[in-house]
Amino acid sequence: MKQYHDLLKHILENGTRHEDRTGVGTISVFGYQTRFDLRRGFPIVTTKKVPFRWVAEELFWFLSGDTNEKNLRKKGVDIWAEWADAAHTKKFGRETGDLGPIYGYLWRNFGGDYPEQNGFDQIAWLINEIQTNPSSRRLIVSGWDAKNAAQVELPPCHTLFAFKVEAGKILNCQLFQRSADAFLGVPFNISSYALLTHLVAHVCDLEVGEFVHTFNDLHIYSNHLEQVEKLLKRDPLELPKLEFKDAENLKGLEGLLKFKYENLNLQNYQSWSKIAAPVAV
Repeated sequence: MKQYHDLLKHILENGTRHEDRTGVGTISVFGYQTRFDLRRGFPIVTTKKVPFRWVAEELFWFLSGDTNEKNLRKKGVDIWAEWADAAHTKKFGRETGDLGPIYGYLWRNFGGDYPEQNGFDQIAWLINEIQTNPSSRRLIVSGWDAKNAAQVELPPCHTLFAFKVEAGKILNCQLFQRSADAFLGVPFNISSYALLTHLVAHVCDLEVGEFVHTFNDLHIYSNHLEQVEKLLKRDPLELPKLEFKDAENLKGLEGLLKFKYENLNLQNYQSWSKIAAPVAV
């Protein structure tokens, strides 16, 4: 994951200091892109421990269309807890745990009137379009609905992703991310969209190609600088391989939505130890 080290170094060397909504302050750059060849290994940071199961469970939660944090926490994943307590949800007249129209709702009910399930299912459309019109340049899923952006505490940071099928058999993915916490969030985002690309390729009988990660505001929080310096002193390790288990019959939209963590096998993931850092809420 040299690309991730290069990303952090780029911010440190070229970033400028900014105040932000959290009050913590950042060093940020505007506009950056990195690329990962998924055929050479699964892109997961090795110079600190990344909990791959959490990455997978959060992605499955998004794909299900669910937005209740309590259901994600049942899987032992509490990364959305800070935005799901009563102090945050009551601002919008919602119950504790109800995060409102975030990723899952936008992916599966875009344009809907939350909590009504009356929007457009972008994931169903995407899978059908890849299978029936793979040469399309419109294989896009949007996570930004201006109507709903002000109705949640944290509007989507990874905002839009697009796929491209090369030579009728290789699936590439590009993510546009409007705001990116380089130390805590970006390692999750990289592995999450790499996993999504593998999943979509599998259910559509394609091979994986590249994951391209394009950033808008890419930043390191001021209280993460010590952790970044510690990480950069560590040498990246060899990337693991991702394999699927008992997934031969998981095809199409139905197959995608049936995937579980038990179907994933991240082979030989070795990493340095965890580096803790506070979340800016």
